[in-house]
Amino acid sequence: MTAGTQAHITRASLPWMRNATFDVGFIFGLLGLSAATGLILLWQPDLFYPILVIDLWFLGYHHVIATFTRICFDKESFQEHKFLALGLLPFIIVLTLGMVLLFGLWTVVTVYFYWQWWHYTRQSWGISRAYRGKDRDAKYEDGWLDQAIFYAVPVFGILNRSAEQHTTFIGMPLWSVPVPTQIADLCGIIAVGLLAVWVIARVRAALQGRLAIVHTMYMLSHFAIFSLGYLATSDITLGWLMINIWHNAQYILFVWMYNNKRFSDGIDPNAKFLSYISQNGRMWLYMLTCVLITGVVYWGVLRAIDWLFFAGISATIVLYQIVNFHHYMIDTKIWKLRKPKIQKTLEIDRG
Repeated sequence: MTAGTQAHITRASLPWMRNATFDVGFIFGLLGLSAATGLILLWQPDLFYPILVIDLWFLGYHHVIATFTRICFDKESFQEHKFLALGLLPFIIVLTLGMVLLFGLWTVVTVYFYWQWWHYTRQSWGISRAYRGKDRDAKYEDGWLDQAIFYAVPVFGILNRSAEQHTTFIGMPLWSVPVPTQIADLCGIIAVGLLAVWVIARVRAALQGRLAIVHTMYMLSHFAIFSLGYLATSDITLGWLMINIWHNAQYILFVWMYNNKRFSDGIDPNAKFLSYISQNGRMWLYMLTCVLITGVVYWGVLRAIDWLFFAGISATIVLYQIVNFHHYMIDTKIWKLRKPKIQKTLEIDRG
């Protein structure tokens, strides 16, 4: 057996979430895309708005639409999540418009800035749990230490960003939580200490032959992206764009993979269209479908509402955030890994 063949067998035997090619791209490819975006914008700042438009239309809006492929594209899912798809939206509209009318645009911008940080962190937590559940024989950190290590960098990141006291975000008014610099620095020291504990624990696990290789790879990417987005640059908008690209692309690929696994037995007569576009070799068709729906919803419906009832960029921002907030609340309900159906589809063991 050649060294190349042995390496191939080793890669194939690892507890990937889907397979080596998909997971390596998912873990390191998306991180590389975000880092490359940051470097390009440091080199050519004038490219910010063109890149932002590309991110919004091909990743941001698309990733919101991907949520609805999860809850609306087949009868079973729609019946299970009908309230989330239809009933929840009026409450979000009333609350969001109420904040703007009573206090001003800055409230929506501020809620979005802090909520997106939490949303991105929780999505990463869920994915890390999925990777952990694929390799139950490996050695992991448990309990409060497990969570403290995971959240250390994100929490340090948002406290650091708050301590910088930015007054604008993507050119809009922002209220930053008044965090003393000393508190942010202390959190940074704690984060470094927890990362050191994690590294030592992973080295020991490797020496014992119980290293969770794929989970460790994902955790490294998690620490890296939150460091890039919230610590590596003082530009709040550039940092947001890097982590936003990572989050959006990650979500799109994860939802496609979930649907692909769900319909791994072939076309489901109860979900013909979704199961058809979710088959192997048809990721391009799934992506194209989401992009087309994105065009209808964001360019058609939201533009029409904007033209009929509001005027100006502020109204457009509010409308987009209503959709984002709705998406955030849906995600808190539909991706609980403790649900047996999700565990079965993703082939994970929560122990």
